[in-house]
Amino acid sequence: MIDFAAARRMMVDGQVRTADVTDPRILAAMSELPRQHFVPSGKAELSYLDLDLPVAGGEGARSRRLLKPMVLAKLVQLAEIGESDHVLDVGCATGYSSALLARLAGSVVALEEDRELARRAEESLAGIPNVKVAVGPLVIGWPLAEPYDVIVMQGATEVVPDALLRQLKDGGRLAGILGEGPQRKAMIYRKVDGDVSGRPVFDAAAPLLPGFSRKPAFVF
Repeated sequence: MIDFAAARRMMVDGQVRTADVTDPRILAAMSELPRQHFVPSGKAELSYLDLDLPVAGGEGARSRRLLKPMVLAKLVQLAEIGESDHVLDVGCATGYSSALLARLAGSVVALEEDRELARRAEESLAGIPNVKVAVGPLVIGWPLAEPYDVIVMQGATEVVPDALLRQLKDGGRLAGILGEGPQRKAMIYRKVDGDVSGRPVFDAAAPLLPGFSRKPAFVF
């Protein structure tokens, strides 16, 4: 039988700390949060490996995955989440990322468009009072609870997520992964006096979130 507590320590020490994640709140939260509770029972033994873990849709291009622990931790650190922040978690899948964010922020909206994943997220997040699961298209965000201090995208986008950026408060941040194919970059966007600017921070591979692919160019 797998010692999940030991696997969790190895994940944090071997994948997260070594990737320059130094925020003690993130390290503590990932050391305590049982990731195996957020994955299909048949994949529990994969919970702490260095991979984007499939949680729905099989193994193909349309599958939904939890981000690698290292990538998730670096994105969350990049967002500089404060304890009173209101956060939108885009593409929460089964809720692991939202549970992590709830340990750092004041309130979290866990947005998911796949109804079965949203149901599983609600079950997994039951008892965490500062998280609410919302069901709707990821690409339009969740305007009903805007504005947000922080938005975190649990996957890649091929286009600048303008609808999400409009839901940020002044001073708000969006952390996500932008680009096509393997040449993707983790980005941090900030809204200051109504204007948004973004900058690349590190290379990152991640599965594409539904609705965020670039539209094919028209060819004569």
